[in-house]
Amino acid sequence: MKRTRPLSLRLRLTLLFLLLSLAAWLCASLVAWQQTRDKLDKLFDTQQMLFAKRLSVMEFEQLQSAAPQIAKKKVKHGHLDDDALAFAIYSTDGKMLLHDGANGKEIPYNYRREGFDNGHLRDDDDSWRFLWLTAENKRFRIVVGQEWDYRQEMALEIITSQLTPWLVALPLMLILLIVLLSLELRPLKKLALSLRARAPDLAEPLPDDGVPREVRPLVEALNQLFARTHTMMQRERRFTSDAAHELRSPLAALKVQTDVAQLSDDDPIDRQKALAQLHTGIDRAARLVDQLLTLSRLDSLDNLDDLEPISLAALLQSAVMDNYHPAQQAGIDVRLHLHDNTVSRQGQPLLLSLLVRNLLDNAIRYSPAGSTVDVTLDAHCFSVRDNGPGISEEALARIGERFYRPPGQSETGSGLGLSIVQRIARLHHMTVTFGNHPQGGFIARVSW
Repeated sequence: MKRTRPLSLRLRLTLLFLLLSLAAWLCASLVAWQQTRDKLDKLFDTQQMLFAKRLSVMEFEQLQSAAPQIAKKKVKHGHLDDDALAFAIYSTDGKMLLHDGANGKEIPYNYRREGFDNGHLRDDDDSWRFLWLTAENKRFRIVVGQEWDYRQEMALEIITSQLTPWLVALPLMLILLIVLLSLELRPLKKLALSLRARAPDLAEPLPDDGVPREVRPLVEALNQLFARTHTMMQRERRFTSDAAHELRSPLAALKVQTDVAQLSDDDPIDRQKALAQLHTGIDRAARLVDQLLTLSRLDSLDNLDDLEPISLAALLQSAVMDNYHPAQQAGIDVRLHLHDNTVSRQGQPLLLSLLVRNLLDNAIRYSPAGSTVDVTLDAHCFSVRDNGPGISEEALARIGERFYRPPGQSETGSGLGLSIVQRIARLHHMTVTFGNHPQGGFIARVSW
């Protein structure tokens, strides 16, 4: 099923503004219509009341017996509407004495009504608003009427004159909105073009000049992502380069030992030696690959998850027991000194075990036969110390560098063990220091 692409942000904002403007215009029109109609009703009711009171002070005795009418005259300004106002004057017995000459003569007499009333003219279905008022001498009744349609038309004209300019201005506002949105979205379009033309391994951050404040967190997150991606690519390239460089020698040695074993068919002793060397080379290559993969996995970690409290005394005891038999085979005695059995740290047991195992393996591997390796736990650190010859100051300054091995070493190794130790310590917020012990030997101390 083909997915439809969403509308552009500019179009969505324009449509949303249009809908909101129309809804606001309609609501304002309804409210204005209601309020204007109510105000006009009060105004016209007051007008009818004032007109009726003015008529009530006339000299009714001078009216002729036949109902006269007011003559219509042309006026220079304004217009005369028969529905605007109509009136009639009756005697109390219902005889019409005076009317306006138009709709007033069609107002039916009401004997009982006093005040405002709604009704109709004779032979007419239009609704009218009437005001009945009795003169002070109780001999005459005055009625002033106004058609309801006239009031509504007047209210509609007022509302139309007020709201039409806003309706005309709406297209202009939309055009202005589209122009403003185009100007405001221009930095985003520029940012998109920059991302489209960006090289995959580029580490330079994206510029945030002119970017709206709401979009700036996205740009910052992208810059952080580019930095992490660049670091990861560099790490992968370094791993590939290191693996290719370091595996070249073991693989070449394996090929040589394989050739020697193939050429030693007539000499079982030489073939056995070649196979033993081949086995040793395979172990070395496997250890190198394992250390490279471990270091690569540790480099990819920024923080550790699933931490748990670890008793360092139990951790060191387990590591010493695991390395006890290899140490005995090498003629080395491993001793554990626990000065504080209550020390506990938050960490990952497997990584901390790897840290201690690498330190013990390094001490056992590079100590002469008959040596002693002391593992000591204190309140704020633990240390692994051998009583070998130590290392020179020049080598001590570079110890811990990847693939660095002090000169004069007879044991095989990759130079990655102490680098792994340092990386695990940093992930656990620990500090590793290397040095020569004053009483002789090499010491590695992990403190927190």
